[in-house]
Amino acid sequence: MPCQELVEVITDYLEGALSPQDRLRFEEHLALCSGCRNYVEQMRVTISLTGALKTDSIPDGVREQLLSAFRDWKRDLPT
Repeated sequence: MPCQELVEVITDYLEGALSPQDRLRFEEHLALCSGCRNYVEQMRVTISLTGALKTDSIPDGVREQLLSAFRDWKRDLPT
């Protein structure tokens, strides 16, 4: 599985929605790619932290800054 494909299916992986075959391919890629292992860990931490935020505690404009940062990071991943 190439890095780009991993990025496209990470949400399904974290939600347990990948087929057994795709999950195996995902995990095999993680075993070989430290960049994607870091990405998965960052996503887990981000999901955990955002779940703890109250909606009114996010200042105006920060949501778009976060989304932009993730888009930029995703674009810069090795393929």
